[in-house]
Amino acid sequence: MKDKIFGVLQRVGRSFMLPIAILPVAGLLLGIGSSFTNETTIAAYGLQSILGDGTLLHGLLTIMSKAGGIIFDNLPLIFAVGVAIGMAKAEKEVAALSALIAFFVMHVSINAVLILNGQVLPDGTIAPDVLEGTIASVCGMQSLQMGVFGGIIVGLGVSALHNRYHKIVLPNALSFFGGSRFVPIISTVVYLFVGILMYFLWPVVQNGIFALGGLVTGTGYIGTLIFGIVKRALIPFGLHHVFYLPFWQTAVGGTMTIDGTLVQGGQNIFFAQLASSNVAHFSSDATRYFSGEFIFMIFGLPGAALAMYRCAKPEKKKAAGGLLPSAALTCMLTGITEPIEFSFLFVAPMLFAVQVVLAGAAYMIAHILNIAVRLTFSGGLLDLFLFGILQGNDKTSWLLIIPVGIVYFFLYYGIFSFLIKKFNLKTPGREDDDEETKLYTKADVNARKEAGKDGINELIAKGLGGTANISDVDCCATRLRCSVKKSELVNEKLLKQSGASGVIKKGQGVQIIYGPSVTVIKSNFEEYLKTAPLEEVQPVQETAGKEEASKAASEEAADRKASAAGRKVRMLLSPFNGTAAPITEAPDPAFAGKMMGDGYMVLPSDGEVTAPEDGEVVFVFPTKHAIGLKTTDGIEYLLHIGIDTVKLDGQGFEVFVKDGDSVKKGDKLMNFDLQYIKEHAQSEACIAVYTSLKEGEEILVQNPGPVKALEPAAELLSDGPKYRTLDGGSSQGGMACIV
Repeated sequence: MKDKIFGVLQRVGRSFMLPIAILPVAGLLLGIGSSFTNETTIAAYGLQSILGDGTLLHGLLTIMSKAGGIIFDNLPLIFAVGVAIGMAKAEKEVAALSALIAFFVMHVSINAVLILNGQVLPDGTIAPDVLEGTIASVCGMQSLQMGVFGGIIVGLGVSALHNRYHKIVLPNALSFFGGSRFVPIISTVVYLFVGILMYFLWPVVQNGIFALGGLVTGTGYIGTLIFGIVKRALIPFGLHHVFYLPFWQTAVGGTMTIDGTLVQGGQNIFFAQLASSNVAHFSSDATRYFSGEFIFMIFGLPGAALAMYRCAKPEKKKAAGGLLPSAALTCMLTGITEPIEFSFLFVAPMLFAVQVVLAGAAYMIAHILNIAVRLTFSGGLLDLFLFGILQGNDKTSWLLIIPVGIVYFFLYYGIFSFLIKKFNLKTPGREDDDEETKLYTKADVNARKEAGKDGINELIAKGLGGTANISDVDCCATRLRCSVKKSELVNEKLLKQSGASGVIKKGQGVQIIYGPSVTVIKSNFEEYLKTAPLEEVQPVQETAGKEEASKAASEEAADRKASAAGRKVRMLLSPFNGTAAPITEAPDPAFAGKMMGDGYMVLPSDGEVTAPEDGEVVFVFPTKHAIGLKTTDGIEYLLHIGIDTVKLDGQGFEVFVKDGDSVKKGDKLMNFDLQYIKEHAQSEACIAVYTSLKEGEEILVQNPGPVKALEPAAELLSDGPKYRTLDGGSSQGGMACIV
């Protein structure tokens, strides 16, 4: 039951991300427009000749302010459409149109009941005895003041109707109205009655909302501390959007009358004050839900990053130094904290607990110091400049963020350093020798691009248990959020190999953390799923230890050897000098699990790679660690040098061929620095992988052990027509190569 609730809340939270994504742009337009058309600001900087009333810039800035304002004025409608799109599982455009219609129908129904009961007069004005703030204009209609809750109610309800009825089959006489056409019809009927119901129900809900808001606002600074702690604690579960949104957009976050208009929600109050010329200092009660983020995002977490770097092992400090500074800079500029937070969340939850408490305290401290800086997306330098520095210290008290932030920097640095050393926490750069130091580098990203979208998409699909196991795909700012049918099929290792910095699995909800590029990954993955065959992939079972793995591999090899009698054989020559072994012994689950194809492994004794037979170079990987080849009769295979050597970005490799070159048996393809790879990569194991074997074909290493280049290392067994031998003969088939 808990898992189902989590899954639903996760989907609701991610559906908020589409409408929330427009807020930074709207805030930018409103912030710049209102700031530079404010008479006090213009006079303070002596810009009357440039920005004064009647100038071209004043007109343009006024338009910008109006453009930003219209988005905030119509957020309920935007949320109705956005949530419907986010929650719909298919034909999202139909859900969007249906939500738009349902929104208008609901509010016009409420308006009609208000008129019938005399709360709205025939001329459209509100009756004098109506409690102030309970009725407001919604898209030109006098309706109940439901704020974004009204939009969310429409979005959730319409998406539920859409998911249930968008494939409905009606009798032949009514078949034209079946399928997706039925969704706006049923939405109209349902929300006519929802509007009537809301007239009676919403006042009760509204009283509850005011009471909840009073619980936080009425407990003063302690309430702010609780808000901050809860919000940060929900980050790993992706439910923070569900928690904070009411405080930002509804009466839960407080109410205030500004220029004669009652405004609800912390974010709305700030922007109303921003647009007003009668505000001396922005309300810190309204910005208590935002201001503290600047303290720990710009100063605190970078201090944590420095601590993790200083605590890294000497041999891994260079790798950590390439990762942590960029993550810290991302946090400082944009307020996106996942690259840093998830670097210690999974390996050292103790540090995340410290982060939650310190972050919560930052919200409270900002409230105590009357700091009133708003944010649109997150607490980075961009929002600080726009809504703090640009508005002036008199209105925001933004200068106090600096001394508090400096204290926070050293506080994070000191606490993180102490705990990492005291408890030997495995933060980036302190992993075991056989583990990779990663937050994923630019080289990984480039390599994934070169490897092709489908390769990554296939890896994600397999990691989620196969395309048949995936029921829903969406994303938020940094995470691919998926729902699966069988959670036991999810393979976290595979998902991390696709470039994820972390995976969160809770029931049927799976969150894969990729960072800000997740929207592109989501789009590519959705396109892949449209044409990918439905299949279910069982996770690779890990053995208890090396002895069990070796025993299982030996038994498998014996079985395969016994079944080889009478099958067609093609000898495969080694491109390497070293020790040959079955691919199942490769120190990488993707190769060992034959996820990219069958093949064999060689632990090299030197750094030479030789062409095992005549053929053509299909490609040389940009980071030089892999070469794709095709034999003269069309068989494609991949020579992969070392495990996870893509991160070396070409260092230690010297390639003598290029794409399209013809090679002869014995030609030198590459030299690599064996010692360098042993020191800087996960393993020096070299893999020869054949990626598209047909049914009945397999690679068998008959005699594991020492092998020299151009000596037989393995056999390609086939039940089909005889393969061409190295001296000539017949052959069949071809194999596609995937990195």
